[in-house]
Amino acid sequence: MAGSVLLPKPCLMRLPHYYRRLLQAMHEGQSIISSDELGEEAGVPAAQARKDLSYLGEFGRPGVGYDVYELAAHLERILGLNEPKKAILIGVGNLGRALASYPGFARYHLQIVAAFDIDPSKIGQRIGSIRVLPLEELETFVHQNDVRMAILAVPAAQAQSIADRLAAAGIHLIWNFAPVSLRVPTGVMVFNEDLAARLATLSFFLIRQSS
Repeated sequence: MAGSVLLPKPCLMRLPHYYRRLLQAMHEGQSIISSDELGEEAGVPAAQARKDLSYLGEFGRPGVGYDVYELAAHLERILGLNEPKKAILIGVGNLGRALASYPGFARYHLQIVAAFDIDPSKIGQRIGSIRVLPLEELETFVHQNDVRMAILAVPAAQAQSIADRLAAAGIHLIWNFAPVSLRVPTGVMVFNEDLAARLATLSFFLIRQSS
């Protein structure tokens, strides 16, 4: 299980990259993969990839590589990718709608079970199978459906107050797309996706390469 293996955070952040490369290998009919190929996907040397994977147990054979299917299955267990996960989405603007419509979540067994917004014109709409509910029903829905994860896609000015409500309702993990740092109580984890900062970084490298 995911919680039974203690991993350094940098290693944990690289495991999804290795897994993505393994999925590509399976799609291409490749049965053995090298640490060079895995490291290239994660942007690290082969030696670092081997070290990361050594935390998971004895995998791979020197001079041969890793069994693609065996390693992928083990990563799925470690990361809990095959375990069903429910989430709610807060904010049904353009970004929220894009997240609600993203088909890639299904591959990781993540299901958005409801969306919430304050705009009366959006209440009652459906994004695929996801129904948009009024924000005042947030706490009741979380309690009744045992939801522990929330995806926050609201303007920065609203993010902290909604994060406070989510934490009080029993949400354990917030995936934050709002461009603001959130203050949450102990026991609640926040993962930030700062799209503006990412765009600024991309802009830097693009301009640098063009000059």
